[in-house]
Amino acid sequence: MKLVFWASAAVIAYAYVGYALLLWMRSWWSPRPVMRGIDTPSVSAVMVVRNEEGAIGPKLRNLLSLDYPREQFEVVVVSDGSNDGTAAVVSEFQNNDARVRIISKPEARGKAAGLNDGIATARGEVLLFTDARQPIEPKALRLLIENFSDPEVGAASGELMLGDPAGGETGRGMGLYWRIEKKIRELESASGSVAGATGAIYCARRGLLDSLPEGTILDDVLLPMQVVRRGSRVIFDARARAWDSPDLGSSREFARKVRTLSGNYQLLQLAPWLLSSQNAIRFEFISHKLFRLVVPFALLALLVASLFLRAPFYRLALFAQLAFYALSLAAIGGMKIGPLSRIADPARTFVVLNSAAMVAFVNFVTGRKAVWIR
Repeated sequence: MKLVFWASAAVIAYAYVGYALLLWMRSWWSPRPVMRGIDTPSVSAVMVVRNEEGAIGPKLRNLLSLDYPREQFEVVVVSDGSNDGTAAVVSEFQNNDARVRIISKPEARGKAAGLNDGIATARGEVLLFTDARQPIEPKALRLLIENFSDPEVGAASGELMLGDPAGGETGRGMGLYWRIEKKIRELESASGSVAGATGAIYCARRGLLDSLPEGTILDDVLLPMQVVRRGSRVIFDARARAWDSPDLGSSREFARKVRTLSGNYQLLQLAPWLLSSQNAIRFEFISHKLFRLVVPFALLALLVASLFLRAPFYRLALFAQLAFYALSLAAIGGMKIGPLSRIADPARTFVVLNSAAMVAFVNFVTGRKAVWIR
């Protein structure tokens, strides 16, 4: 049981601390800075939407107001089987601004199929991928494009801020988790490539992209990994920012996380080359994406091992685990526990995320498909 305890503890520690520490050390002894410039290649924003009548108008206004040369920018919107007024809103923009084009699909085929249509239609040398909900800061596109002056850069990911521009980014709950995640991406980028991109705001050279398999869940991982497979870098630029709500509702947030983690399992089926020598950042992909899938099992094994080990240290470890889970349950139940709330909120996020990873595993084993969440 001691071996089970320490092996489980090592997996958890590596997933959340050890990998980040290794990246920090690597960025210190082997940095790879990006050579930025001021080129303005043609850019096509590609966006797949379904039933976004309320959000698509503000998002198009946001995109069309970005600080980028008008003649070098276009927006391609793929309406994936929308049955509300989404297509009508985009068509009105298209009638008033030649930079906007719509591809209206009568039947929903999924985001991956829509992205394939959008990529094939886009005219830009560089593609900007984004979603309908998150507004992008005015200078974000120009800042991302600066990175493409470096011939080694094939894709550049921006930063998603959870909060609002006036009040700033939240540091609690999912916001805290996201800030840790972004730090890991920043360290990966500083000495190599990021294992994925921020779906709300990233750019890629069109010539480096292949078609996505239909039904792909994590397009914002597989497309950037295609860039890596072609021998180019995927970097993270925290200067280019989009904003999103830190709280979309607990059930919606949980479903979205299950879908994301299910997508990691799916990637192993769709692109087994990710675990081969064809993937230049195989170590980063395994450490960043796959170790997170193992953590729920390590947590369970750690708890069980602690129950059977009688030495004082292991008794203390058992008490600490039970107290941690009790705090998470208190936060989930909305209980007010005074100063302990500062610990309870991150504990809740940690437990929810790992519960989502367990559900994703069940989905993978049973063959249940995760659907595209708007």
